[in-house]
Amino acid sequence: MRALPSKAILIVNAASRSGAAAFADARDRLIAAGVELIEARAVEDPAALDAEVAAAIERAPMVIVGGGDGTLSETVDHFLGTDTVFAVLPLGTANSFARSLQVPLEIDGAVDVIARGERRRIDLGAVDGDYFVNTASIGLSPMIAESVPHKLKRYLGRFGYLLWAVRCAFEFQPFRLHLDEGERRHKFWSTEVRIANGGHFGGVELVEEAELDSGEIVIEVVAGKSLMRLAWSWLAAVLRLSRRKTEAVEFRGREFRISTRPRQWVSIDGELSKKTPIVVRIARGAVEVASPKPGQEAGASRAAPAPPAAAPPLRL
Repeated sequence: MRALPSKAILIVNAASRSGAAAFADARDRLIAAGVELIEARAVEDPAALDAEVAAAIERAPMVIVGGGDGTLSETVDHFLGTDTVFAVLPLGTANSFARSLQVPLEIDGAVDVIARGERRRIDLGAVDGDYFVNTASIGLSPMIAESVPHKLKRYLGRFGYLLWAVRCAFEFQPFRLHLDEGERRHKFWSTEVRIANGGHFGGVELVEEAELDSGEIVIEVVAGKSLMRLAWSWLAAVLRLSRRKTEAVEFRGREFRISTRPRQWVSIDGELSKKTPIVVRIARGAVEVASPKPGQEAGASRAAPAPPAAAPPLRL
């Protein structure tokens, strides 16, 4: 086990679902837990977040990024090739990466991992060189991500996504999929393609076989033209039904080439990024993260100490 650094910089996306409201509490709890914050910033403009994280990596042995999956995926590229630890403060809607990493979703549990957890080296996925922490997808999910109203996502969370998915389903059309894994090429009609580095997708453990340090990408194809089959695939996963593994065709490997007719948007950790055709690769052991020790996993964490009445002086 390698201990985490005691010094860190905290960068929070104030535009994420609970970022603005959680910033001060998270900062104070980190200090109370013994993390020496060199700096703490709540970034109001999401366009400035990338530069803030890149600058922080140059000045701290650990950078704590607060936000949702889109925020984490957008900023993780800067950690490649550095010794800086990537620490996660889950403040989004689905928090799929935190779930895959088994970081508790409540602030005190996440703070406990950052203060007392351990270093862990994990893989990243890459779509045409754009790295992602958890999942990418093709099909109905990108359509939902592209059009869901921000207020619906912000105030209703995953239930808001569900409501919008029902609306989008009436406009969605299946597509032809070509999946090339090197020696073999597969053709399907499809309604959804899940490209998984981690097992969670939209806050649901959808690709159970995917692990963050397996050295492989897992691709699940929901084949056919039926939206009912796609809906059943999701429902079976949510309810943990025994038939859930039979609803998708699975592939594992280090590199895939994917094309579709017509061309489809690709959603990377919930944010639209590219259009097909794409090349998907695994980047093995790409970054070092703050990970729970045994007993600190989601659902088993102990509360962080209450913040002191007056926190030490801190540059904001």
